[in-house]
Amino acid sequence: MARPYQPEGSVRTRPKKKTERPHLYKVILLNDDYTTMDFVVHILKTVFHKPHDEAVRIMLHVHHNGSGLCGVYTKEIAETKVKMVHDLARKNNFPLRCVMERE
Repeated sequence: MARPYQPEGSVRTRPKKKTERPHLYKVILLNDDYTTMDFVVHILKTVFHKPHDEAVRIMLHVHHNGSGLCGVYTKEIAETKVKMVHDLARKNNFPLRCVMERE
C-alpha cells in the first residue's frame, strides 16, 4: 500500500489525546459527642498536615456545625486519609468518623 504524499521536510504527527483531570473528593470530618477536641486537632495536624491554628479553626467548625472540610484530594489519596483517620481513632478508642464526597 502506498503512503500518502508528504512534502519533503514535513513531519507526520499523531493526533493528540486529551488527558482528563482526575475527579477530586472532599474529605469531611464528622462531629461526635465523645472524641476530644485535642485528638481532633492531632488528627488534623498529623493526617492532613494542617498548621496548629488552622487545625484548631477546623476543629471548632466541626464542633459547632457538625462537620468540616479537611481537604480536597484525588480519590486514592482521599480514601487513604479516611482510612488513616478511622484507624487512628479506633486505636485511641474514639468513634471519630470521616467521609469523602465527590466534588
